[in-house]
Amino acid sequence: MAAEVNEPASPSAPGVVDADGARQERRHLAQHQVRALLLVAPLLLFLLFAFFAPIATMLFRSVHNPAVAQLIPHTMTQLAKWDAGSLPEPLVFDTLATELKTLAQERRNGVLAAAVNQAYPGASSLINTTARKMRNVPEASIATQGVALLTGADKRWADPGLWRAIKQVSRVYTIDHYLTALDLQRSPEGEIRTRDSARIYLQLYGRTLGMALTITLLCGVLGYPLAYYLTHASDRLRSILLVLVLLPFWTSLLVRTTAWIALLQTHGVVNSVLQALHVTSAPLEMMYTRFATVIAMTHILLPFMILPLYSVMRGIDISYMRAAVSLGSSPWHAFWRVYFPLSLPGLSAGSLLVFIVSVGYYITPALVGGTDGQMIANLIAFHMQSSNNWGLAAALGGLLLVLILTLYGVYDRLVGAHQIKLT
Repeated sequence: MAAEVNEPASPSAPGVVDADGARQERRHLAQHQVRALLLVAPLLLFLLFAFFAPIATMLFRSVHNPAVAQLIPHTMTQLAKWDAGSLPEPLVFDTLATELKTLAQERRNGVLAAAVNQAYPGASSLINTTARKMRNVPEASIATQGVALLTGADKRWADPGLWRAIKQVSRVYTIDHYLTALDLQRSPEGEIRTRDSARIYLQLYGRTLGMALTITLLCGVLGYPLAYYLTHASDRLRSILLVLVLLPFWTSLLVRTTAWIALLQTHGVVNSVLQALHVTSAPLEMMYTRFATVIAMTHILLPFMILPLYSVMRGIDISYMRAAVSLGSSPWHAFWRVYFPLSLPGLSAGSLLVFIVSVGYYITPALVGGTDGQMIANLIAFHMQSSNNWGLAAALGGLLLVLILTLYGVYDRLVGAHQIKLT
């Protein structure tokens, strides 16, 4: 009888084992990514609703203007067919007179008047007065005598320019708010040109950028030596100085700004000291000026420059300076060629932080700046709170956002951290 030979089981093919291992690795990686996503999901949701959603709403509000179309929808439908040459047809007059009567009864004619007044100065009183007159006119008369009623109430209803203004502000989607924010306007023929009235927005943007740059430079000049001293001070002294640097964060912004009012006002501490030392014979006008805004904001934003600088300087090995000096370099030359380039990431981060924060500051310029020290954020707040022109406020904010992003892109390409090299 032939002997039976037990052959060992053949191992699995190498390709099968590798495929199973790869699938398991991908499965574990996917599970890890899902867990990581769940951990950051609350932060992502917060950013979505507290950051991206408001910005998207602001940008949409800057071009979306449905107020006039909702107030006089039938008039707008008829004006859409008008060639904007001569006066509209009598039917348009009849329709607008009817809708003005309705708005006057509902006390909503002021909203329409304010909207049209932006494109046709004087339209506010014109529309409000006409609407009050239409309130007591019978429906039957309005429906057939619109031309006589409107022109009888005010001769300007016979001006085609007024009707062009009504048609212009009735567009649901428009860039007119951005034109206003750039000190531009549309001519009666629809051409874009420089605004005839006072041009304040571009000047205010320039002032805002100039003040923000000045504040950033002052923070850098004052913050760099202090951060350097903090890095090389003893542990006890460093702790005391860090407490003093962080102390402004423990007090209210309003309190700090009010303190500057007490210091800089006509009979404040600074003027009293200067007069006591006979430096000046009369009080200096420091409050409600650009100088007051710059000084107060520099004090408030200085910690934002010191802390990034200190964080970077703590990681610089002082032996590099000693090596440079031992090789024949002077301490001053070694500082500029070795230490300063290594500290540039902290200086760049602090400068960027101070500049961006200062561009959008509102409370301090409003309290100590007066007319000369106001910034673009104050005008945005005015249009949101006082003039109720939310579209223009959103356009000003949108342009400010684009401007900051553009400057950041230029800054990153020219002096960003990735451009820093030791020479």
